[in-house]
Amino acid sequence: MKNKPPYAITSVDHALQLAALLQQEGPLRVTDAAERLGVAASTAHRLLAMLVYRDFAERGPDRRYRPGKVLRPAESSPAPVALLRATCEPHLRWLTERTRETANVVVRAGTEVRFIATVESDRVLRVGDREGRTVPAHLASGGKAILAALSPAELTGLYGDDADVDLPRLRRELSLVRRRGFAINDQQTETGLTAIGVPIKDGTGTPLAGLSIALPTARFDRDALPGQVGALSAAAGRVESALGN
Repeated sequence: MKNKPPYAITSVDHALQLAALLQQEGPLRVTDAAERLGVAASTAHRLLAMLVYRDFAERGPDRRYRPGKVLRPAESSPAPVALLRATCEPHLRWLTERTRETANVVVRAGTEVRFIATVESDRVLRVGDREGRTVPAHLASGGKAILAALSPAELTGLYGDDADVDLPRLRRELSLVRRRGFAINDQQTETGLTAIGVPIKDGTGTPLAGLSIALPTARFDRDALPGQVGALSAAAGRVESALGN
């Protein structure tokens, strides 16, 4: 038997109840959520909006809310997530200070990558916090940096039966990533967002994670790319050294 905590946070409790309802019962309208929680429709709307922001829910064209990516079964990542998050944080801050763009770390889980750490840029126009979100690995810059290390057989195992992925094209792109040492996501995951990514490797040279900077596409300048890739590579090297120690 579980007792309610003596200092329960009502808004958190309501959000968790909504997440459970979405997972167990399926689509909800704002009025349904408000009725189930016993709150005003405006409060239910704000709670659902936060669940959408963190990928616990998705809003359909019929204005009903459905379980989001976080609530759906997903593959786990073999990467040491807690260790990576703790190790990367100071180096993400260094990278953000150096580039003045938002820095992220992702790990691969099957055909997706999961954002495990973010340090936001201090610019007014910037890419926001992505921590906790998942996106297709073959579209994200950090995901491509990780996938580029896979063997042809491993890549086929992941995408051979996926009709939505052009495997020959992906192979060509990943070959380019290997030659250049970095990957670019030019509005493939989100309109108006461009990201540049490099791998973070373990002592055997196997990518543990992807390190990226994300910026508004309007600010992306190919003349600045060498400096940004240099900063990314330096930050990845710092993380790798810290992990080695």
